Amino acid sequence: MKMLFAAASAAAIAMAVPAISQAQVVTPGVYGSVGYAATEAEDLNFGAIQGRLGYRFNDWMGVEGELSKGVKGDEVNVGGTEVDFDVEWQGAAYAVGFAPLSANTDLFARIGYGKTEIEGSALGTSVSDAGKSWNYGVGAQHHFDGVNGVRVDWTRHDFTGDGGKADVWSIGYTRRF
Repeated sequence: MKMLFAAASAAAIAMAVPAISQAQVVTPGVYGSVGYAATEAEDLNFGAIQGRLGYRFNDWMGVEGELSKGVKGDEVNVGGTEVDFDVEWQGAAYAVGFAPLSANTDLFARIGYGKTEIEGSALGTSVSDAGKSWNYGVGAQHHFDGVNGVRVDWTRHDFTGDGGKADVWSIGYTRRF
């Protein structure tokens, strides 16, 4: 019985390999996306408009740059004073690994390095500070007509110098050029 199960499993894998190799037909080139990113950093929650521009070398590898501008801040009570916090901007560069599920659908993982500038203000005074971070995450994208699509992803920002961590969830429109 074990021999029959092993033979059936091997046959199923052998039939799946051509289907997977056919799914890996992606045209290399430039892509971009624009969307909304929600950030959770300890007790703070931020929102930002996010843009990305990337280049896909082949089915499996690419690079991308990312730039965000804060559009939703948060406030925290510090010693009885309400302090408003906003993300001024965030930028990062990534190496991206793709796992094509079809010519129009990918899973991906990315790793990179970035910088985030945050501003805090209270009682008519504001202070800005920037943190550098190692970033890593995963996501998926689907192009409905081979060119236009949707992308969702999660990225962890691990700030250097004990600067904490932030989780960024994003959704956006993506386009292949």
